[in-house]
Amino acid sequence: MFKRANLPAEASIFAVFVGIAVLFEILGWFVVGKSFLGNVQRLEIIILQVCIFGIIAVGVTQVIITSGIDLSGGAVLALSAMVAASFAQSADAFAPMFPQFLGSPIIIPIVVGLAVGAACGWINGAITAYTGIPSFIATLGMLVTARAVAVIYTEGQPIYSLSDSFTAIGSGAWPVLIFFIVAVIFHLLLKHTVYGKHTYAIGSNERAARVAGINVRRHKIMVYTIAGSLSGLAGVVMCARATIAQSGMGTMYELDAISAVVIGGTSLFGGRGRITGTVIGVCILGVITSGFTFLRIDFYYQEIVKGMIIVGAVMLDQRRQAQRRLRA
Repeated sequence: MFKRANLPAEASIFAVFVGIAVLFEILGWFVVGKSFLGNVQRLEIIILQVCIFGIIAVGVTQVIITSGIDLSGGAVLALSAMVAASFAQSADAFAPMFPQFLGSPIIIPIVVGLAVGAACGWINGAITAYTGIPSFIATLGMLVTARAVAVIYTEGQPIYSLSDSFTAIGSGAWPVLIFFIVAVIFHLLLKHTVYGKHTYAIGSNERAARVAGINVRRHKIMVYTIAGSLSGLAGVVMCARATIAQSGMGTMYELDAISAVVIGGTSLFGGRGRITGTVIGVCILGVITSGFTFLRIDFYYQEIVKGMIIVGAVMLDQRRQAQRRLRA
């Protein structure tokens, strides 16, 4: 038999994921007389729905490991999507909003979207690292600012008639593949590189990390810049999939991302967490959302359940931290 100590930390989270999926399967037969897991199309929709905020969650995981928080992901997604879409309009678009950008190569809107996200992340990191302002306040300010700039950029108008080469990024399995590649890359970076060691060290004990010779300010800026870049990437993928960009895109996605990270076992106190746990947390949220819709339960009840799960995960994390302090 397997000993509990030999199981990976994500085993219990995965067990919860399986349990929730099975629960919805059972309720599906009793409530609506249909199978929840037996519908392949529904499972595909779940995966496509979660991969967008899942990309944001990969960046948020790294921020939270450093004992920070990033509330700006959804707003940065919207701003990046709007700017990227302005460079991705089709050459034969009727009354294009940005005619000067027509005919741009496909790489341009992608790079621009990533650059906008990276710039927002750099600002978040610089404010947090050099002013001592809590990351909660710094990223909250970015949330409001980025959302406002996204509206001002096109005076609140959506951008449509995007080129076929650009919208192909969001078609088929591409969003899922992009999420998978991003998750694998940063899982390896956190686990096997100096970048990962410094990230965990700062979250565990920032003062000790500084004494050990780690440039804490520079590393924090790097982490927030990466998180912003991933929000920018999510914006590019989302507007490509929707074939339109609007300033209201990504609303509440930052909270979904944080929820997935916390559910996935990353400690809000910093120093502990894995991308694999975040991926499972993303899947759990996707199953909950789809399951409630399948059972025809009102959206607001979904939010209540999400809130309860987040509070429960944080309480469990606090209990673990208290036990560790007692053992120390």
